[in-house]
Amino acid sequence: MAFWSGEKLKEELAPLIMGYDEKAIDCAAYTLRIGDEIYISPDHKVETLSQHTKQKLQPGEGFAIPPGQFAFLTTKEEITVPDTAIAFISIRARPKFRGLINISGFHVDPGYKGQLVFSVLNAGPTPHHLEEGQKLFLIWFADLDRKTAMKKDDKEGFTGLDTRLVNDISGEILSLQNLSERQRELELELKSDLSTQREKIGQLDIVFKTMIGLFIALVTGVVLLFVQGFWSPDTSSMAQPPATVNTPQPAQPSPPSAPPADGSQ
Repeated sequence: MAFWSGEKLKEELAPLIMGYDEKAIDCAAYTLRIGDEIYISPDHKVETLSQHTKQKLQPGEGFAIPPGQFAFLTTKEEITVPDTAIAFISIRARPKFRGLINISGFHVDPGYKGQLVFSVLNAGPTPHHLEEGQKLFLIWFADLDRKTAMKKDDKEGFTGLDTRLVNDISGEILSLQNLSERQRELELELKSDLSTQREKIGQLDIVFKTMIGLFIALVTGVVLLFVQGFWSPDTSSMAQPPATVNTPQPAQPSPPSAPPADGSQ
């Protein structure tokens, strides 16, 4: 079995790859692009799992695979593997370094015709951002020792993303990265709640202390009034004027009588 060289790829691939571009040949491999139909397994941030389904992307539209989640990615190109060869597939090196791992099959059988579906896992600590039409996959061709009748039926190839694949990973996948992220979010929520409760308790403490102060002042005033009324002397006799003492007065001389009007003595 011999792998096809770059020169043979230029000679043979035009009828085997729909949307063939000679510039996509990379040494002894051909570079494939991300297609317009994808599915990403939901993480805990997806509110309604029943409404989470595959996506149809617009040209150049971006998307992100969260840490610890799986994704099904289709190729933009349709591939035909002749019955005299077998193909091998992988992901380009740079996305691998960021934690994107190909966990689907690593070969394409003789006779296969259709789009390829890659199952990938984001094993990195951060979301992996991609876009429709991005060059991501590599495919190699190798000759068989003879033409084989043991090949794939033309009807078995993918023309889009099969919903049967989606159903297998439609639920939330609790990876270690996902659980760690949820723990951090819960810790932040708990700290925020505790801070809010402390503020409320501080406000209640101020109100409580104010009420206690007012109550103490009120009780103190009542007690002082009671004590003052109990220990003060009886002032009822002091409120009346003193009794008048009847002392004998000296006799006053009577005034002289007036002379008669006729002038007689």
